Amino acid sequence: MAVKILWIDDEIEMLEPHIIFLKNKGYEVSGINNAADALELIPKGNYQAVLLDENMPGIGGLEALQKIKEIDVRLPVVMVTKNEAEDIMEEAIGEQIADYILKPVNPNQVLLSLKKILKSEEIIEKKTVLNYQQEFRKISMDLMYAQSYEDWVQIYLKLIQWDLKFDKLSDLEMSHILQNQKEEANNLFSKFIENNYHDWLHSDQKPVMSHTAFKEVIRPVISENKKVLLLMIDNLRYDQWKTIEPLFTKYFSSAKEKSYFSILPSATQYARNSFFAGLMPLEIEKKYPEYWIGENDEGHKNQYENELLSMQLQRLGLKGIRNKYFKILNAEFERKIYEEFKSHSSNADFITIVYNFIDILSHAKTNNNIVNELIRDDKTFRSLTYTWFENSSILKIIQLAAEDGFKVVITTDHGTIYVKKPSRVIGDKESSTNLRYKLGKNLQFEDKDVFVVNNPESYYLPKVNVNSKYIFVKENKFFAYPKNYNHFVNYYKDTYQHGGISMEEMIIPITILE
Repeated sequence: MAVKILWIDDEIEMLEPHIIFLKNKGYEVSGINNAADALELIPKGNYQAVLLDENMPGIGGLEALQKIKEIDVRLPVVMVTKNEAEDIMEEAIGEQIADYILKPVNPNQVLLSLKKILKSEEIIEKKTVLNYQQEFRKISMDLMYAQSYEDWVQIYLKLIQWDLKFDKLSDLEMSHILQNQKEEANNLFSKFIENNYHDWLHSDQKPVMSHTAFKEVIRPVISENKKVLLLMIDNLRYDQWKTIEPLFTKYFSSAKEKSYFSILPSATQYARNSFFAGLMPLEIEKKYPEYWIGENDEGHKNQYENELLSMQLQRLGLKGIRNKYFKILNAEFERKIYEEFKSHSSNADFITIVYNFIDILSHAKTNNNIVNELIRDDKTFRSLTYTWFENSSILKIIQLAAEDGFKVVITTDHGTIYVKKPSRVIGDKESSTNLRYKLGKNLQFEDKDVFVVNNPESYYLPKVNVNSKYIFVKENKFFAYPKNYNHFVNYYKDTYQHGGISMEEMIIPITILE
């Protein structure tokens, strides 16, 4: 079906060659020489766009534009004008013109404008699909030859870029192909971690990790600057960060993005304590036993982050730094920090804020039917994350920090993955309850699905008793007990979990804004 265009111009007869040109391109163009008659046609004409002359006798272009928007605010209007006066263009833009064209009019210019406003999504989709088809083979080759952690960071970032581009497309088939390629990537990434993780812990040839990130990335920022704000957004995936990044970076002149790797388990109790302590979990347990709460101990597992951070600041020679630490668990306290930020910023050189919203949201998907309906996949999770931060007090805090001259470091402790496939496991009553890793002494499991650590001390991990071992599930699987298996699987399938091995959980963004 031809696209219907209404062209309003008091010299419409002079534009007949242009109208013929558009008709030959598949457009159905109706020409009329005054706005009054045009306004009567629009309600019943089913037009998809209007070309409107700005300078006409009687009802002028700007007045006509207002009346057109009163009839149908969604109808795109292209203003055709020879007047480039700033005030006129600002008024036209304020009335939400879709585009404008300067006279004398070139027919190709009109065609491009119509394509931009009517077919841009279709054109972008075709181009995106074509580009991914060409890139698919290159990514597949990269997967085959990936040998270093730098290779895997680059592969993951490429897949995220395509994920974000596909969010705007309707081609579900291509989205499925991309998801399959991500699953293939996670399968190979899991093998890479299995083969290299132990060596990382016993060598200088390793990526920045949870226990070294503060020393290697944040310490230099603190040493160089009088004021630094560290925002740790718990459970933030890299793709979510790339989605919300523009909300934060608009307040700063530069942004330097780095990556680091979460330790195993890629879970808050281990990864975040390790980040703030600058030590592996076993080292924390031995050096600061009063600050380590084990799997079977009572109490909140991350209640001593401020103490661990203070100890690390002293070890790094930063003991003179005035440090303030806040953990935001609800909107009321978030608003309180915002309202009092000026006071806090004047009495501190280094402010740390741990922000738990995304972690709360991912758990709510499992336990809350409404949230479960809102978050149906990674795309909707990203969208909800953006909407939250766009209207949050934490974003206002970041703006205040920018105005006060703070450098801001934004990062997370680990990511999360959308689990789809159950993996059977059997354990005793002392086994840990996490769905992506288990700590216990009598664990039975499916070998192909897990990475087994029989000697936790060699991986700097605490253990409950002499025979304890850790198992980490790989890719997008989750542990399920044979007892009440179907109920368990139905409850946890298609939820967000963390603690195991995947790119989403282990490859972490850390961005420095100034």
